[in-house]
Amino acid sequence: MVHDRIHAREPTHDRDRWTEGVVESVAERDGHWVVRARPAENGREGDDSVELVVTLAVRDLFLSRLDIDTGESPVGCRFWYRKKRR
Repeated sequence: MVHDRIHAREPTHDRDRWTEGVVESVAERDGHWVVRARPAENGREGDDSVELVVTLAVRDLFLSRLDIDTGESPVGCRFWYRKKRR
């Protein structure tokens, strides 16, 4: 399986290859973490949303770097992502 890339903090490298997004929803599926997000510059929800799939280890690292309390949902948080080609 090809995994996408996510960063809780703004990347310092290859910035033009990353998209700033907002988490719309999260779920676990088949031992992976699935993040539904929309680009941050898009004020509308839905149309341009993307589904990102990462490992549970990446999820744990990602959540630990967000400015949220343990157990709090990341929905609404800004982050950066790169969708891998499938």
